Amino acid sequence: MKILLMGNPNVGKSVVFSRLTGVHVIASNYPGTTVEFTKGVMHLPEELGFKGETAEVIDVPGVYSLEPASIAEEVAVEMLKEGDVVINVVNSTNLERSLNLTLQLLKKNIPLIIALNLWDETKHTGIKVDVEKLEQVLKVPCVPTCALTGEGFKDLVSRIKEIKIPEYDYDEDERWHEVGNIVDKVEKVTHRHHRLSEKLADASIHPAIGMSIAIGILFATFAVIRFIGEGLIEYVFEPFFENLWAPLMLKVSNLLGGDGFIHNILIGKLAEGKIDFGESFGLLTTGLFVEFGAVLPYVFAFYLILSFLEDSGYLPRLAVLVDNIFHKIGLHGMAIIPTMLGLGCNVPGILSIRILETKRERFIAATLMSIAVPCIAKTAMIIALIGKHGVGGLTIVFGTLLVVWISLGILLNRVMKGESMEIFLEIPPYRLPYFQLLAKKIWMRLIWFIKEATPWLLLGVFIANMLYTLGIVDLLGRYTAPVITVVLGLPKEIAGALLIGLLRKDVAVGMLIPLDLTFSQMVVASIVLSMYFPCVATFAVIVKELGVVGMLKATAIMIVSALLVGGAFNLVLGVL
Repeated sequence: MKILLMGNPNVGKSVVFSRLTGVHVIASNYPGTTVEFTKGVMHLPEELGFKGETAEVIDVPGVYSLEPASIAEEVAVEMLKEGDVVINVVNSTNLERSLNLTLQLLKKNIPLIIALNLWDETKHTGIKVDVEKLEQVLKVPCVPTCALTGEGFKDLVSRIKEIKIPEYDYDEDERWHEVGNIVDKVEKVTHRHHRLSEKLADASIHPAIGMSIAIGILFATFAVIRFIGEGLIEYVFEPFFENLWAPLMLKVSNLLGGDGFIHNILIGKLAEGKIDFGESFGLLTTGLFVEFGAVLPYVFAFYLILSFLEDSGYLPRLAVLVDNIFHKIGLHGMAIIPTMLGLGCNVPGILSIRILETKRERFIAATLMSIAVPCIAKTAMIIALIGKHGVGGLTIVFGTLLVVWISLGILLNRVMKGESMEIFLEIPPYRLPYFQLLAKKIWMRLIWFIKEATPWLLLGVFIANMLYTLGIVDLLGRYTAPVITVVLGLPKEIAGALLIGLLRKDVAVGMLIPLDLTFSQMVVASIVLSMYFPCVATFAVIVKELGVVGMLKATAIMIVSALLVGGAFNLVLGVL
């Protein structure tokens, strides 16, 4: 049996999915699209009248209608053709919105059961729904559920065997009128005063107050992410690689003779007989360390915080709050998610641009992120480099990146053909996240990140290795030195840092420290290193998400922008 979970966005469908399925779930893209869905397995127990068999449960992307107006709705219609049973997850506190989709599902003649989710919220909002009356009207099983507590799920599963093809019919042109009639029959609303959480919910989307709240939450978010990410690196991953993995790789190195083509590909170059995970460039050394020792800790921390903000109900409010701003740079409010991820690590940020529906939006988001959204590791190194000169230098660097992000976004929005999609979001009430779902969501996202990013990251390290082995890096350094010294006003030795930046931007920034740069040179170098090119891991996933042509266009924009901004700062700061 193939069971489809269908409903509007933000009705708790993912929590219902988590309740019904076990730990082993699979997240993947629908063939030929960037729309992601999740599937898992549900056990149908004998004590509930089944024969102990299992069913496949698919969490269909949230949609408002089966009349496709977006890629997600097109996918939902296609997936509907593959299902045996539909569990329609409905928001009990907003029947009028939810029943529009329900009536369309009833027309499809697929066995249907309705889960009246968020049932606990109806008590808080003064809403009373006559479930028996609703079941009589729609002629399909209707079960009140609360996914957070598990209320009603035993009844929901047991009644799956009662499902039959719907008999309810109506005139299609009068659907909204029919929805209104049903709501009038089954729902009663009583007056009550706003709770504190609802007052906070209203404040968080207020243009002025909401923006202040958002800034505070973002600062707190990055502080927590940096604390968790750096803690994991310092106390878990670096000790593992230095104390356990490095000795093992040295043994492999000895077995391979300590040198040679295969050795340099797998282990890389040794530094005084030791493995330097930042510079060896081996697939088993630098390749694994960059992902698991440097990137993954921040990815985990960011997914933890992101999932919490998402499940608590804040993220949709933030998306609505910034929608007008993002539209000016060719995106819509949901682009805040890739942007936030990019501030932790550009790799998951680029991978998450799939939530944007058009190629134009994905290109703009990826390009802006690669140029003007510094990852947390790079941010930490810039602070270490310039922080000793006070807040002024940091304000110049990060303020410049913000101005570039806005200016370049406005330019790309005007130059590139097409329009930004409008944002349509159901804003849920604030609620405490369901821990089991939170843990499962983080686990799924980490597995997805590892599966998606690892092959491309290793490919990037391999290419960087070949460039060094064949002497191309040294050649590029000699040819770019005149541009670096004349246009940017930097010492020619910085060419090495720029090239190392292809692999690790934070290491490249760290290489500036012994060069005895002036304050002006530090500012210019930090800005250029942030803008000119992403690290090889980010570059690799850009190729995956945008294709070779898209990558080349983005690369050209990065190089030109970095030279223009860096050159302008060299002139201005030189005069001052």
